[in-house]
Amino acid sequence: MMKQLVDKTERESVTVSEEVLPGDLMTGRQRAQLVLVLGALIAVGPLTIDMYLPALPAITTGLQTTETAVQLTLTGTLVGLALGQLLVGPLSDVLGRRLPLLAGLAVHVVASVLCVLAPSIAVLGALRVLQGLGVAAATVVATAVVRDLFSGAAFARIFSRLMLVMGLAPILAPTLGSGLLRWTEWRGVFAALAVLGALLIAVAAFRLPETLPVARRRRGGVGATLRDYRGLLNDRAFVGLVLVAGLAMAALFAYVSGSSFVLQKQYGLDEQQFGLAFGAGSVGLIGATQFNVRLLRRYTPQQILRGALIAGTVAGLLLVMFAATGIGGLGTLLASLWLVLAAAGLALPNAPALAMTRHSEAAGTAAALLGAVQFGVGALSAPLVGLLGTGSVPMAIVIAGGMAAALAVMLLVVPRAALGTVDAELAVALH
Repeated sequence: MMKQLVDKTERESVTVSEEVLPGDLMTGRQRAQLVLVLGALIAVGPLTIDMYLPALPAITTGLQTTETAVQLTLTGTLVGLALGQLLVGPLSDVLGRRLPLLAGLAVHVVASVLCVLAPSIAVLGALRVLQGLGVAAATVVATAVVRDLFSGAAFARIFSRLMLVMGLAPILAPTLGSGLLRWTEWRGVFAALAVLGALLIAVAAFRLPETLPVARRRRGGVGATLRDYRGLLNDRAFVGLVLVAGLAMAALFAYVSGSSFVLQKQYGLDEQQFGLAFGAGSVGLIGATQFNVRLLRRYTPQQILRGALIAGTVAGLLLVMFAATGIGGLGTLLASLWLVLAAAGLALPNAPALAMTRHSEAAGTAAALLGAVQFGVGALSAPLVGLLGTGSVPMAIVIAGGMAAALAVMLLVVPRAALGTVDAELAVALH
């Protein structure tokens, strides 16, 4: 049915000047199905990043390496995700969404299988880059598909719902990884990721039609792609919002990269307890993304974003204090982490929604740049935690720094007037 709607809209786009987006013709049930399919595609990224976290200490021992070297395998995945999105985004604007998506998922499957056989930390790190390159296709294409089907207000609403599906992945990933480690070694985690990638290829092939009509595809090859990127980079508000999203993601990935060592080594949690603690923290992230939909009925996205960044910065400073002094032990550390994650859960849907609504003419390229900055900045935060030392203090400093930097960019770089029209459109339509 969704394919028929897309085909109908493609025919109409040739004969009428004002295009009716396929999402406008969908029923509630069709939208729910779309959210599940796209959510599964988006979730493969967090699963690839987080599922092996409980195994980081075991990988350190098994491959006879250091904690910093193991954390660099996480950085490799994030670098692959960033670079992959810069490539896949423009390709999806030229070739359509399906072909780059299926090719990327195939690369992810191959890389996951090879990770099972990795003989050293260097090889594992290189393969994690390849994994990231493959999974980048799912991340950027899913975002571009939403923009193909929906305009600004509906985009924000669907994206917040996708955050619910995407938010389940960080909760389930360490728990699933911990469960697998009860029956197999760390290599079994990558075998499971290979199976997941193969299943998603089938889902994408049979449940996701092409959403970018030929008439709307970009022309001009490399030159057009460079012009698209130049146009995006010349938009100060877009660049600022992308940086805000990237710095908020950096705070999140500092937690992702450092939590397994802090909670297991410093506080003595076992792999299963770590999975539960990590999942509990992610509840704050998920709950905030869904509460965001209610907040949008009373406040503008820009107001919510600013408030979230202020709250996240304050919570980050509290986290640094508790980590440095040890006041309250593990309880206060987890509570302040929960508050930071909740603030990130409010910031992450609104910053992309405001940014993407400004550029419908090159949704794939805009989604690619957004995702590349998010994961690229996140890639920098992961090794930074390891370089600053072991323990909770380095992790807390990077988390707080990411939220504070995001707030500074929002206040100093993003012009408030430039977002006024988008704010009004999103807020009114979400009532």
